[in-house]
Amino acid sequence: MDKLPDKQPTGFQEGRSVELVIADRTDLGYKAMIDNSQWGMLYHNEVFQPLRKGQHIKGFIKKLRDDGKIDLCLQKPGHEKVDEVSEKIIDKLRAAGGFLTVTDKSPPEIIYGLFGVSKKTYKKAIGALYKKRLIIIVNKGIKLSPDPWSPSAPPEAGKLPLAKGGTGERRRK
Repeated sequence: MDKLPDKQPTGFQEGRSVELVIADRTDLGYKAMIDNSQWGMLYHNEVFQPLRKGQHIKGFIKKLRDDGKIDLCLQKPGHEKVDEVSEKIIDKLRAAGGFLTVTDKSPPEIIYGLFGVSKKTYKKAIGALYKKRLIIIVNKGIKLSPDPWSPSAPPEAGKLPLAKGGTGERRRK
């Protein structure tokens, strides 16, 4: 594998899904063959699972660098990744009865074991879900927000904090 020329990347786009073969562990991370044609690098700080030489694994082109080298990652880069993780979190919350004992303070290994992502990505997903008011963050974990329009929701669920001149009623869009 080491005899392939280090040529300029052709046909690759950032964010594209690729097949990787792990070649060597280095000081920076893991050298990997991309689609049997080009070398790339998976950096240690972005790998959250054990990898071994010769292992075939799905990855993504993270960055096509100006020096012709390719940075790789094992998770979808960008907002797609956060959306995907957000869905996983909601699914796991529903399956667990609406509450999980995983917070932004949980160890990265626990987060990876549950969701297969880095702690940073998990925190971005939790933040996005919180902003959309789909979850509530509590001391010991996260829980699904009650649906303010369901008949079983408490009366205050459909109200927002009062603004000057406002009624506090949430309007349906």
